[in-house]
Amino acid sequence: MTQETLPFNAPPKWANIQFNGPEYDPDRDNPRLSGQIERVFNLMQDSEWRSLRAIAAETNDPENSVSAQLRHLRKKRFGAHTVNRKHVALGYYLYQLIPNT
Repeated sequence: MTQETLPFNAPPKWANIQFNGPEYDPDRDNPRLSGQIERVFNLMQDSEWRSLRAIAAETNDPENSVSAQLRHLRKKRFGAHTVNRKHVALGYYLYQLIPNT
């Protein structure tokens, strides 16, 4: 699956959503985090099952960041999407996004 690339100066659709955390600095972090969540959502909206490693490889984001963005997508302010997790083997899971329409 290919991803649509936004022009450098185009704000992602997630740009107005507020992330948070003790070390969060909106000016520094929002462009990076909104880009990550958009890439993860764009890839996963087809509802296919994927591992964190596969998602990270496709989006070019770290696995830990992908995991965090999948958790965000469950939250109301990020759309209250369904993110399913399926155990495959010891410590290995697959994830599926069901977009909230």
